[in-house]
Amino acid sequence: MSKAAYLFASVAVMAFVTYLIRVLPIAVFRKKIQNKFVLDFLYYVPYAVLAAMTVPAVFYSSNGLLGAVAGFIVAVVMSLFERGLLLTAIAACAGVFAVELVQKLIGG
Repeated sequence: MSKAAYLFASVAVMAFVTYLIRVLPIAVFRKKIQNKFVLDFLYYVPYAVLAAMTVPAVFYSSNGLLGAVAGFIVAVVMSLFERGLLLTAIAACAGVFAVELVQKLIGG
């Protein structure tokens, strides 16, 4: 199979799977979901997926574990005080920067 044919086949399979994931719930669940457990589960799925993708990346994104932990703690504290996403991200980056700068100045 040539590279172009492989590329088109890959895109077609990805498009089909994406379409299937979006259409299948509509086809299966025709009436409104009444079960409280299922509704709660579906409400928290996006947050769980986002956390599962983001949290590991946080700890591998910086030069040292101490800076990553400091940035993570700053982000958690900012989110507990219900600050916006941009401000939380800037504060977390500043926390990582400050810890790594201090580490560099100390020589560790």
